[in-house]
Amino acid sequence: MLEKLQPIFSLLPQVKSPTYRVPFKEKIKWTGIILVLYFVLAHIVLYGLSPAAIDQFAHLRAVLAGEFGSIIHLGIGPIVTASIILQLLVGGKIIKLDLSRHEDKAIFQGAQKFLTIVFALFQAIALVLTGALPAIPGYELILITQLTIGGTLLIFLDEVVSKWGFESGIGLFILASVAQGIIVGAFNFLESPVTPGVPAGIIPRFIYLLTAGTPDFTLFIPLLATIIVFLVVVYAESMRVEIPLSYGRVKGARGKYPLKFIYTSVMPVILTHTLLLNVQLFATLFQNFGFPILGTISEGRAISGIAYYLTTPTSLGMVLTDPVKVLIYAVVFITANVLFAWLWVEMSGIGPKQVSKQLHQMGMHIPGQRSSRGHFERILKRYIPAITILGGAFVGLLAFGADLTGALGGGTGVLLAVGIVYKLYEEIAKEQMMDMHPMLRKFLGD
Repeated sequence: MLEKLQPIFSLLPQVKSPTYRVPFKEKIKWTGIILVLYFVLAHIVLYGLSPAAIDQFAHLRAVLAGEFGSIIHLGIGPIVTASIILQLLVGGKIIKLDLSRHEDKAIFQGAQKFLTIVFALFQAIALVLTGALPAIPGYELILITQLTIGGTLLIFLDEVVSKWGFESGIGLFILASVAQGIIVGAFNFLESPVTPGVPAGIIPRFIYLLTAGTPDFTLFIPLLATIIVFLVVVYAESMRVEIPLSYGRVKGARGKYPLKFIYTSVMPVILTHTLLLNVQLFATLFQNFGFPILGTISEGRAISGIAYYLTTPTSLGMVLTDPVKVLIYAVVFITANVLFAWLWVEMSGIGPKQVSKQLHQMGMHIPGQRSSRGHFERILKRYIPAITILGGAFVGLLAFGADLTGALGGGTGVLLAVGIVYKLYEEIAKEQMMDMHPMLRKFLGD
């Protein structure tokens, strides 16, 4: 079926892939340009949006990397939703694609782009027609069009970063959104809408209360939680299993292949939160059609049913006031993270079979043991499945705990941001090393 749709996929605009190795400075340039464009789009206000609109998905805003009420209100939701659907279909062998083949990979990417545009349109229609994002009467179609355009633009911004910049656009947008949330949450000098006359930011508010003679040190709990999450993630990122290697083509050349404890990075958390977002969206949609099978939504918040139990708890107090909800959410969230971690390993080419093939083709072998692809695969099978499951569960548990603390930028947002920064740092260091020592490109397989 996907092959029959290939002519449609070919009509979709696409960012041209580089025909040469993109230099470090050029990657920096394109990453910076896309980041600026992202913030510009985040400040383009939706025309026709009702002043009474409230942010139904505020607790997921950092993960969505979208600005409420802007043209990129949908954020990366449609992109990740399309990725989840295709991963499940390919992983379950419902769609038979071999992503190691160039032709099948092109079909997969075309299908993902097409499906992302479809989901952007669907989510825009659902949000506007259900009242989750209400329009001024008569402006519904205009609002839907703007949201669809914004969701589509992020596809191409992500594509530019993936091909010409560092990391991926999804990671860059999440990092930008979380960084903005932390800075605003800590240093916002504007008046708080909840307590008039008092600054909204933690530090300005503490200074204000201190000068008034009523200092409140509990204000620093979210800031302290942010720092703790940051340190835990940095420590976890440094945990790894290192497999000794030697390079057969260069006598005496030895190295190590690191298998990080958080093997799949933060991608399972992104996929899990996007899945839970769609549960909330469909709950609203079904309720408006008179079938509240996923729960009841009131004033943009789930108050009962499946949607309620799958809404992110953002307060430690809920452990005492509603322990059943916290327990159910924790089990579902961590289980989904493990599942997506496993799927991501199979889909992204970092499973034992794919990694052993790459290492064998590069002429690598383990010192003192015979050099064969099958032997490599047996060794990697001892470690990769185990760290995939344990790492996925750990990241899920850490994200769940971070959300409970109410950390600045969202607990999960901080977790994602640290993981993205760590990966970005490693990629930048690798690029700089290869620019300084061109001979390393062949050794590293570039």
